[in-house]
Amino acid sequence: MRTPNYRVAQTNNSNMRPPKRKFSGKTLKRVLKMLFEFYPVLFPLTLLCIIFSSIVATLPAIFNQQIIAAIEEWYISRDWVGASKIIIPKIVALASFYILSLISVTTHTQLMAYITQGFLGKMRKELFSRMQNLPISYFDKNKHGDIMSHYTNDIDTLRQLVSQSIPTVLQAGIIVVTVFSIMLYYSIWITLVVVLGVFILFNITKKIGGGSAKYFMRQQKSVGKTEGFIQEIMNGQKVVKVFCHEEKVQEDFDKINEELYNDGKKAHSYANILGPINMNIGNILYVIIATVGGLFLLSDFKNIGIGMIPFSISITIPFLNMTKQFTGNVNQLSQQINSIVMGLAGAERVFAIMDTEPETDDGYVTLVNAKTDNDGNLTETKERTGVWAWKHPHSDGTITYKKVEGDVTLNAVDFGYEENKTVLHNVSIYATPGQKVAFVGATGAGKTTITNLINRFYDIADGKIRYDGININKIKKSDLRRSLGIVLQETNLFTGTVMDNIRYGRLDATDEECINAARLAGADDFITRLPEGYETELTNNGTNLSQGQRQLIAIARAAVADPPVMILDEATSSIDTRTEAIVQKGMDSLMKGRTVFVIAHRLSTVKNSDVIMVLENGRIIERGSHQDLIAQKGQYYSLYTGAFELE
Repeated sequence: MRTPNYRVAQTNNSNMRPPKRKFSGKTLKRVLKMLFEFYPVLFPLTLLCIIFSSIVATLPAIFNQQIIAAIEEWYISRDWVGASKIIIPKIVALASFYILSLISVTTHTQLMAYITQGFLGKMRKELFSRMQNLPISYFDKNKHGDIMSHYTNDIDTLRQLVSQSIPTVLQAGIIVVTVFSIMLYYSIWITLVVVLGVFILFNITKKIGGGSAKYFMRQQKSVGKTEGFIQEIMNGQKVVKVFCHEEKVQEDFDKINEELYNDGKKAHSYANILGPINMNIGNILYVIIATVGGLFLLSDFKNIGIGMIPFSISITIPFLNMTKQFTGNVNQLSQQINSIVMGLAGAERVFAIMDTEPETDDGYVTLVNAKTDNDGNLTETKERTGVWAWKHPHSDGTITYKKVEGDVTLNAVDFGYEENKTVLHNVSIYATPGQKVAFVGATGAGKTTITNLINRFYDIADGKIRYDGININKIKKSDLRRSLGIVLQETNLFTGTVMDNIRYGRLDATDEECINAARLAGADDFITRLPEGYETELTNNGTNLSQGQRQLIAIARAAVADPPVMILDEATSSIDTRTEAIVQKGMDSLMKGRTVFVIAHRLSTVKNSDVIMVLENGRIIERGSHQDLIAQKGQYYSLYTGAFELE
């Protein structure tokens, strides 16, 4: 007897959740890199405008010093003509710089608005594109509300980061550096006093900002958790009402909401305290500089070069303004920690999804339309012929075509969703072309898991699955799934008309083909009685239709795809007995000439199957036709006669 291999599927299951990431400056570098990649001309131009306007903002200190010095000279010499030759050009130059600064500021604000919205649009597009390539296992393991939060809250925090924080930090940083250089040029000793005050301010900012970062990360996670819970409850609102769980749901929401409240409160408490502290430190520093400057003027220091030029009243007044400008911009930098941390926290969550390993696909065998040439050989054609073939390239450069027959076999397959927890044990199935194979068994027996493996939503841990003699790992996943028509128990309809939803099975299908598919599924009768017939608009997953009607549209959608293999997972579970008889007749026509896998609790739907397989705990315990299994008087017999009921 073969020893079961308890390895889990390697391809998809190792990437159920985004990897844990360390919050670091790499995230900001990545955001900036993407901005340069998306806007290689406009973004650098915007930065240049910001740099220019920032430098211009520091010029008044220099011009004011020179103007005050000229006025001081005029006051002593009374030479107004000589002073005016200095003052007037300085005023004209300063006014010119202000005009250029206004143009620069207007330009960079308009460009940044354009870049920000474009960047967010590209990020959403990139995120959605990456999400399409994630394995089904990812969506099985993550709440949909939490995933939606990446498109809303996390992307919105990026908007604040790009449109506000990055320009403000760059502008304030340049002003701080430039003003500091000018202050150092004017007076080394007073500049040291300013540096001491800023050092205290910096340490306070670092201490408070560190706590803020931790709680902003937690807040973003709590937001996702809250949205996930709300979406879950909204989807299950009928169940909540039926079982009168409003109070219990309210209690659960209050706990989650309280957690979000606490994380948000702590994050913003840390962040909001920075502004008042830094502003008051700046005011105190202003008073200290005024006092020290006055003492210098009254002492012998004014006769000693304590900077690059002698200290005087013409330096003291601009120095006070520069101190205010310096501390104000340092304060502005500290206040941006809030938005920066939130933006980087959102970016971390977005990048975590974008960096999640996509669904791997090493397949190279593709599905093509085929026709028979004069020599009786299959050849590829772009026309839809109703004949499908596997296009199989070989290592020697040759290509062979094999007609799609629908021969599906599982040979000694083991599988587990989690490590050391096997769901299927040594399962072997042989479905010949045109055969109807049914799976019955209790919930959790492994019926749906088998169909998930056939279409490679998950990859097997051990064994082989072959499709027309080809290992399905060699078949490109998109082509494999295009050859399979699937009708699930849970019906999903999309916003659009009834015709659009049927055509979803094959986008190039004509209206006539869609109508014929609806007739085949038994859906044409109720569709024609809708207010707008096939053009009736469906919204919110088709809530304006009954569950049975939605299921019929889903069956019609599979029918229009016209695949060689059909998988019906409780496809008629939501249909009443009378409708089932209509659908069953259409389904029999649909199944003709196709390999069909049927999962059903209602045994009347599988009675006419060629082979019925009874599963229990991931093992096939019985197999045979309806008559064979009844004659065996085993588990199936007990189910059919009602001696044993499925759970």
